[in-house]
This record gives sequence, C-alpha cells and structure tokens, in this order.
Amino acid sequence: MAICRKDSFLWGKAPPKRQAHTTGIHKFELLDDIRKLRLEINDITAEIQSPELKEQDKNVVKNRRFLRGKKKFNMDPKKGVRYLVESELLEWRAEALAEFLYKEDGLNKTAIGNFLGEREEMHLQTLKAFVGLHEFSDLNLVQALRQFLWSFRLPGEAQKIDRMMEAFATRYCDCNPGVFQSTDTCYILSFAVIMLNTSLHNPNVKDKPGLQRFVTMNRGINNGQDLPAELLTKLYASIRSEPFKIPVDDGNDLTLTFFNPDREGWLLKMGGRVKTWKRRWFILTDSCLYYFEYTTDKDPIGIIPLENLCVEKLCDSSKPYCLELFNPKGQKIKACKTENKGRVVQGKHQSYKLSAAGPEERDAWISAIRASITKDPFYDLVSLRKRKVISNTSS
Repeated sequence: MAICRKDSFLWGKAPPKRQAHTTGIHKFELLDDIRKLRLEINDITAEIQSPELKEQDKNVVKNRRFLRGKKKFNMDPKKGVRYLVESELLEWRAEALAEFLYKEDGLNKTAIGNFLGEREEMHLQTLKAFVGLHEFSDLNLVQALRQFLWSFRLPGEAQKIDRMMEAFATRYCDCNPGVFQSTDTCYILSFAVIMLNTSLHNPNVKDKPGLQRFVTMNRGINNGQDLPAELLTKLYASIRSEPFKIPVDDGNDLTLTFFNPDREGWLLKMGGRVKTWKRRWFILTDSCLYYFEYTTDKDPIGIIPLENLCVEKLCDSSKPYCLELFNPKGQKIKACKTENKGRVVQGKHQSYKLSAAGPEERDAWISAIRASITKDPFYDLVSLRKRKVISNTSS
C-alpha cells in the first residue's frame, strides 16, 4: 500500500490540500489585478467626462472642419463659404465674410478675387466691406495700390475688374479727400499706373514709356483739368524703381489649379530648339496651357500664358491635324519650361505647333483655347471711363 502511494506521488498526483492552497494564491492575484484595472478605468472615464476635455474635443473637431472649409474655398470659393456657413463656422454677413477673406491665412488669393468679383448682392456688399478694411489715409496712389493688389489676385473678367477698381477708387477718395476731384479720376489713374507697371517691367514690351508719355496720357482726367506734374512724377518714379508684387496662387500646390480644367488631353508638341514631335499631356485652365510628360505628374514641364495670343489651324506636311499658337505682333511668346535639372527657363518659341489625333479633337482644342484667350481688359475699361469724364465736363 505504501508503495502504491509513493507511485501515485511520483506520477504527479499532489496532495489535495497543497493544490487548493496554490489555487487560492492565483485567485487572490487575479482579483487584485481586476481591482487595479477597475480603478484605472474609473480614472480614465472621469477624465473623458470632464468638461475641459469635452471642450477640447469640440475644438479639435471645429478646427478640422474649419481647415476642410478653407480647402474647399481654395478649390471652389462659393462651395467653401457655404460649407463654413452651414457648419456654423462663418456668419453669412458681409462684414464677417470680408474679415475672413482679409485676415485668414492660407486662402488662395485667386479664389479671394473670384469671390469678391461676383455680382450677387452679398458679394457686392462683401467687396465693399473688404475694401473698407484697407486703410489708405495719407498714402499716395501707388502705395495704396500696392497694399490693395497684394490682398487678392485680380480676376481676368473685365466686369469683375471694373467693380473691384471702382470700389478701390471710392475707398481711396474717402480716405484722402481733396486729392482728386472725383472717383473717376482715381479710377482712370489707377489703371494708368497698373498699365505703366506692365509696360516698364514686362520684358516682352520693348517700347518703354517715359515720364512725359505717362504725363501726356493722363491729361484732362481730373474733371477736365490736368493733375499736378509733381504727383504724376512721384507715381512714375515709384513704379519705375519697384514693380507691383502680384500674388500668385497660395498653397504651393498646382493640383488646385488643375482641379476643374476647361479641357485636357494628349497632344503632340513640336520642340522649340530641337524640331521633333513629343507626346505631352495638356491641361487648359485659367487662361494658360500647361503641359506634362505624364498624366500622373504633379508639376508641369511647361506653361504657356494665352494672353494676347491667337490660335489657328495649321497645314503641316508631317502631321495632318495641327494647330498653331502665335503672337499676332510677331513677338516671342512669353512662356516658361523646366529643364532636366529642375531649372525654370524662358521658352524659346516664336509659335507653338501642336497636333491632335483627329480633326474633331483639333477643332475642339481650337475652340476651347479661343474661349480662354484673354485680351488685356484695362484699355477698354479706361477708354470708357475717359469718355465719361470728357462728356461730363463738356456738358
């Protein structure tokens, strides 16, 4: 019997009392761990339910929505503003909208200009409030224009430009009474200064206007009288010494520019220096033609501004469905391209020859490019206002 008990012990059958003791120790340790976990859970629950942390969570969500609204604004100003208003992050009041556009960082300045240029009543009120946030007192006209034209980017449509420059002229005259006899004078001279800036600092303009020509072109605009020569001389000298800094699109991400193009597709392009045809992906938007090596490329390898260019069908023996972009004055086209090492250089094209896959595609590109080509709208606007001033003084 003793041998049997010994054999049982050797085969791992421990005495019952010792097994119960071991089990009790494990149970005690497990209960202690559970108690500690409950305490930790209670502490975390208390933290989550505290008013301060709840408020922090709300602020995080609010900031994320506000950032999303700004991104939407940069892609589509009206949709972005609507999203912010519906999210109760922006009030649908002209003063609140104007402050948002004027003070908020990270907004695309082209988008700001497009929103301010619309003719709906709220947009007109917002434009007035936006211009009212600028302080032009004791600034000469060039100084005021530098401040104004840096706060957004002028759109390309003549009617939008007219409304925005009219608002500027009114604000400037309110801030500086007695400088000009009417807002028409300020309006005309503002455009004259902008055109002078282009003429003096655009490398494609060969005939640079001198001071006397600037004085002559502005005769009789002050309700039939000439402006003081000293005033015009100071304005001319200021522009000649330092050009306007015109803002480019904010964000440093051209994907926003290509978000909703007028047209896009593959075309063959004739090289400028080496006359060979190369397949390029073209995007037409914002009065510019951008071309890429691949559709997946983020940045273009070339940009062709369409301002004052013409486009026509072209008969080319090597390719059947060609079109040509050219300057009707015979000047070199102001364009740029990126070289292999990433350096941006000026294009060397007198004209751009492109080839489509078929006649319908070629004609569609020609139609889209013609619709996108812009003439400088300033001259027509100034001519209309000058005729108004002359008719008012003669009547």
